[in-house]
Order: sequence, then C-alpha cells, then structure tokens
Amino acid sequence: MLPTYCPSCQSQLKVKCLKCESCQTEVSGLYDLPTLALLSSENQQFILRFVINSGSLKEMASELKLSYPTVRNMLNEIINKIKVYEK
Repeated sequence: MLPTYCPSCQSQLKVKCLKCESCQTEVSGLYDLPTLALLSSENQQFILRFVINSGSLKEMASELKLSYPTVRNMLNEIINKIKVYEK
C-alpha cells in the first residue's frame, strides 16, 4: 500500500515525481495525493465493491453477509473520513 503519512512526524505525504516506465519521462513537482488514496486499503476496497454493485447497499450487505444498517454505517464512516480529507 502507498504510504500516505510521514513515518517520522505523521504529516501527510505528497507526490514529488511521476515516471513513465516506457519512455523514462519524469514529471516533477509537489502534488497532493488523491483523496481516495488517503483511505485505508479496506475502505478503498469497500468503495470499489460499492461501485461494482452500482451503489446498492442492499447488494453490498448481501455480498458482505452483513445487515443493511451495518453496511450503511460503514459507508457513513468512509464519508466522514473523506469530508475530513477534503477540508
């Protein structure tokens, strides 16, 4: 998983360089990580499954073998994390 916080001071990391493996072109700068990359891999997987299930919490609940309210709470927690990152 991509590190998103400094192991030393816990500040949010930024992307400094991107490189094309095909032609070796490099783009340098100081870029924010995408909001979704800041979420845990578990939360990223939840969002991926949510999209694959066309946003149906009912289908998500069935797939995860959890109750609808539990899945709704999981989504609400992710939404709250995203809101914090978007500030």
